[in-house]
Amino acid sequence: MNLFDERVGAPPSPRSLGWYWLRVIAQDLTSPGRAALAVMVVFVLLATSGWTAMRHQRPPQDPRAAAVSAWLHGSVAGRRLPNPDHSTAGAVGRFFAGLTATQRRRLADRYPLVVGNLAGAPVTLRYRANRTALRQARTDELHRSHAVDLTQDGRVSALKLADRYADLAAPGRQILAFDPSGQGRVAEVFGDLDTARRTAIVVPGVDTDVMTFEKSVKPYSTPDGMARALYASEHDAAPHGGYATIAWADYTAPVGIGLDASIGTMAEAGAVRLNTLVRSLPARTSVQLFCHSYGSVLCGVGAARLPQRKVTDIAVYGSPGMRARDVAALHTSARVWAARDATDWIQDVPYVEVAGVGHGADPVSPAFGARIISAAGAQQHTGYFAAGTESLRNFTRIALGRYAAVRCASDDADCAAGTSTA
Repeated sequence: MNLFDERVGAPPSPRSLGWYWLRVIAQDLTSPGRAALAVMVVFVLLATSGWTAMRHQRPPQDPRAAAVSAWLHGSVAGRRLPNPDHSTAGAVGRFFAGLTATQRRRLADRYPLVVGNLAGAPVTLRYRANRTALRQARTDELHRSHAVDLTQDGRVSALKLADRYADLAAPGRQILAFDPSGQGRVAEVFGDLDTARRTAIVVPGVDTDVMTFEKSVKPYSTPDGMARALYASEHDAAPHGGYATIAWADYTAPVGIGLDASIGTMAEAGAVRLNTLVRSLPARTSVQLFCHSYGSVLCGVGAARLPQRKVTDIAVYGSPGMRARDVAALHTSARVWAARDATDWIQDVPYVEVAGVGHGADPVSPAFGARIISAAGAQQHTGYFAAGTESLRNFTRIALGRYAAVRCASDDADCAAGTSTA
């Protein structure tokens, strides 16, 4: 049974006894008995479906923590280096502005896992640092693949990871963030962040890590593929540029169908990181968020903390809920758009929240108050960025600020009303 698995196209069967009774119970949670029973059913479902999923995780490791420790003991030209955890993007930017080009490069080459993830550092310097960090990580994985205590599966895994690092470090790629710790985090930029007037950020859902960041089969179903497809569509519609797109897999997402995917803890932590990214972008750019599945939970819990004047649009698709009863409860001035294809299995999850389990109201329900847009042709839970889909065309229009051209869903013919073209 699969509650939030992004990798599986087939829906969890609504005929399953557990989900059937949870949906029945969810129809009326006014009595304490029903609420308690709903919670019990949820935990039974999670327990019987392997809710921990910890067997898939790699051994704990945190090379970036070691890099930060070394950084905090370093200096340049007699100046202490800014604390990555306590310095604002503005302060970091001013620090690097006071260095020579040679000094900046030396810091990036010596502390790549710090500079490559440092909000406020020049983006081209971060790209350079992350190429270095990726090459080092590849070398580490190649060495690990020869460890005598490693199983055959472990060797295969290490070699696959080394290949992925090599792909990400390829010339021309703009890796804005990279951390090999745990399952790995990464973010990639398409376009020129320094000159973009509009920046779209793709926020993915569960099972997001370095290995699932991109793939050759159905690439549009991955974080990198979604962002690539959106940027290419923007370029087709507006060849002269002025925009950028970020594939943002720079948070720790839930693994598999476990309890983590049913609560908001990881979304809360991810929202802090997303807020840091948005605030570090150039002042001239506006931001449009495209949030998939559990990523929409993250965008929901983080909406109120994001800079209101900077974030103009939040579009959610394949959403299990945003942990809010309606748009007003998000406390954002951004336009909130929602899309769900008729073939998406996510529609079969209970849109409730009981004792912290579940993510609340359905964003495509009329009562939620989002602007409901067409996702015609999307096909299943991960096909919203496939070529030729109305969802991709609509996301492109939103990213470019061409709101009048947005095609609404049949039950929200006025979804673009009251918007103005950027």
